[in-house]
Amino acid sequence: MLKTLSDKYGPAFIIKLGQRKSLVVSDPRVVKECFTTNDTLFSNRPSTKAFDLMTYSPLSLAFTPYSPYWRELRKISTLKLLSNRHLQTIKKLRLDEVNVCFRRIYDLWKNETSKASVSNFGENRVRVLVDMKKWFEEVSNNVAMRVIVGKHNFGTRIANGEDEEAIEYKTIMDKLLRLASFNLLSDMVPSLGWIDFFQGNIRLMKQNGKKLDILLQRWLDERRINKSSVAEEDQDFVDVLLSVVEENKFSNYDSDTVIKATCLAMIMGATDTTAVTLTWITSLLMNNRHVLRKAQEELDTHVGKDRQVEDSDLKDLVYLNAIVKETMRLYPLGALLERETKNDCQVGRFHIERGTRLLVNVWMVQRDPSVWVDPNEFKPERFLNEKFDIDVGGQHFELIPFGVGRRVCPAVSFALQFLHLVLARLIHGYDLSTLNDAVVDLTESTQGHTNHKATPLDLLLSPRLDANLYGY
Repeated sequence: MLKTLSDKYGPAFIIKLGQRKSLVVSDPRVVKECFTTNDTLFSNRPSTKAFDLMTYSPLSLAFTPYSPYWRELRKISTLKLLSNRHLQTIKKLRLDEVNVCFRRIYDLWKNETSKASVSNFGENRVRVLVDMKKWFEEVSNNVAMRVIVGKHNFGTRIANGEDEEAIEYKTIMDKLLRLASFNLLSDMVPSLGWIDFFQGNIRLMKQNGKKLDILLQRWLDERRINKSSVAEEDQDFVDVLLSVVEENKFSNYDSDTVIKATCLAMIMGATDTTAVTLTWITSLLMNNRHVLRKAQEELDTHVGKDRQVEDSDLKDLVYLNAIVKETMRLYPLGALLERETKNDCQVGRFHIERGTRLLVNVWMVQRDPSVWVDPNEFKPERFLNEKFDIDVGGQHFELIPFGVGRRVCPAVSFALQFLHLVLARLIHGYDLSTLNDAVVDLTESTQGHTNHKATPLDLLLSPRLDANLYGY
């Protein structure tokens, strides 16, 4: 709908959604004006009733208003949790969890070879069918839950469905994401919010929020008890927050709630979103096999075929980096970026009143034909040539998958390290194909706030390296 309106009314226009005015922007030049000239004024991110009731949004790094509290929490997140030093410290935790998931793929393949007639087909020709969407969710959950709350192999335990705690967590989070996708009347017309109570969703949100709070408090209490026995290289985000938050002593705020809110924001930002991006990358590679082959050639040249990919290799994989950028350009995590004005301001010819919503149409910005040649085509090479210097960190207004301005995602480095490593190890270690060489359906889901692929991604995998390299 917004694309149709933008085509009719131009790159910036004001629309009224319910009782709320919104400035809709779909041009990188207007985005730049909003987040340079008016950056402080557009530094609030509006929440929803669902997130208020289920995710501590008034104290969450994602939704709390721009204020001294937000600035202090952002500083802690940037300097203590997501600094290069701390990411290097927890490198082993991340690698351990990634290795567990890759070992599962190889074990599945070995099991398949035991069923196959090796004499008829040869072991190297055996392929195993893997639900890649679920596997990406597994590895994302494994890494996020290990480095944030210290849970080992949590994504694998969720995937196996055999662990009571993992099942409890998955049930709560699945319900949270489902309820958060509902459009409540109070979000659009606050004066009619009382109607939401009669539809039952408010009650369900409160119940689910309470269950999540109990679970997170249990995990926090466990870490508090065991904190003194944890070595620095094994410290998760909760361990760090227990020290930092209590030292800072946020006045007027309960320290446990601050920690739970921060951890939940990190978990939600690190699991669903990274899995979704990896799914889109792999889907595009399946529909552009020449790109996959070129990426594998780059890996074979810089890494070779006698060892696994390491973090230190990633800086040399410029084509792989271009693939990630191009995927994020075509399929951003969220099609819309939302902000809210703190005070009256001027954007172009528009006088923007305090409280007006800003809706940046990221999908259109990143496919603007005045910026991108063949904007709807998957062409990673563009980031090796004319767009080489453009990155995804929020400094280039034509490519903003992680957001822009003061509230740009603080975990960009963490997310990119993880994405690049998993992608590199996957396509370096395995040959991938679709059933009957079918084209992958690239339909986007219309449900929820994240840009999911609507259909499954089932791929056939077979190892392309020596067997002794899969021991992890």
